[in-house]
Amino acid sequence: MSLLPLEDIPGPLPASTTGPTPAPVPFRLPSAARLATKVLTLLPLLLIGVWAAVDWRAMYDGTARLASADPWWLLAAFFFTCLGWGTAALVRQGAVPDRLPTGLLIASQFAAGAANHALPASIGAHAVTLRFLQGQGIPLPRATASLALYSLVRPIAKTLVLLVFLISFPEMLRFGQLAPRGWSLLLAVGGLATALTTVTVLLCAVRRLRSPALRCVRTALTDVRQLHTMPSRILALWGGAAAAPVLQATVIFAVGASLGMPLSWAQVVLAFLAASTAVGAVPAPGGIGPVDAATVFTMVAFGAPMDLATASVIGYRVLTVWVPLLPGAFLLSALVHRKVL
Repeated sequence: MSLLPLEDIPGPLPASTTGPTPAPVPFRLPSAARLATKVLTLLPLLLIGVWAAVDWRAMYDGTARLASADPWWLLAAFFFTCLGWGTAALVRQGAVPDRLPTGLLIASQFAAGAANHALPASIGAHAVTLRFLQGQGIPLPRATASLALYSLVRPIAKTLVLLVFLISFPEMLRFGQLAPRGWSLLLAVGGLATALTTVTVLLCAVRRLRSPALRCVRTALTDVRQLHTMPSRILALWGGAAAAPVLQATVIFAVGASLGMPLSWAQVVLAFLAASTAVGAVPAPGGIGPVDAATVFTMVAFGAPMDLATASVIGYRVLTVWVPLLPGAFLLSALVHRKVL
């Protein structure tokens, strides 16, 4: 047997020299994105469960009182509650020059209600709306500017509606009992001054905040000028913002009427407008707490019994918060799952 030369012995095939060696593929967990989506989908339900455990007494008492109420007045209250979601969508559309899909917009605002009642100062609703606007192709600066315009127009419109009611019914408001005095007035003025001073100091001291803030202001001014050349947007923005607090107060009136509360519609609307304007800036989840207490106090000042005023506000919260909360959370999870948000 003849031996092959050493160089003719077959060995491993040489590496290809026709192209570059491919870079190693980084290791990634294939289920990371799916896991994040599931977490975001279940997060609203988790927050609602925690809140229900903390606030179960109010839900139980309000539901028990509503069980003996007039069902037709409760049906009317639920109808005005549904109109409130449409009004919120109307104001959101009025704050954006672009045309938004009506069905998805209303669905996003219904879902935003669940997030709004879990986080203070409307952070939850703004976060849901911001994601929705970005999903519709609106750039982040313009979407943020629309949220700022929405937040600015609503208190201005509420104050204008309050002034209209004061001019129309001057004999109903008892300034001696409702106007802030002493330490209350001092705390209100001090809180406003502290907020303005904090914002001014941050913008002057932190340079990284100055440029985004100026960019947001320029974008907002541009959109405001454009929006106010469109009559449909003006009507949606200002008309919806003015109608929203009146609808909320009408829900309270309908619940109170179902329980036999002896106040007129104008008195309840004026009580809610005065209370929410005075303490609406307190950062509570969905305005729950300070606005409720102030509304009860104002209705009692108008002559309503304390127990009926309290039961009316609790029933209002049950209808506007607890009844739509679970469906809103499921809708929020569905919108996250379908990547609408």
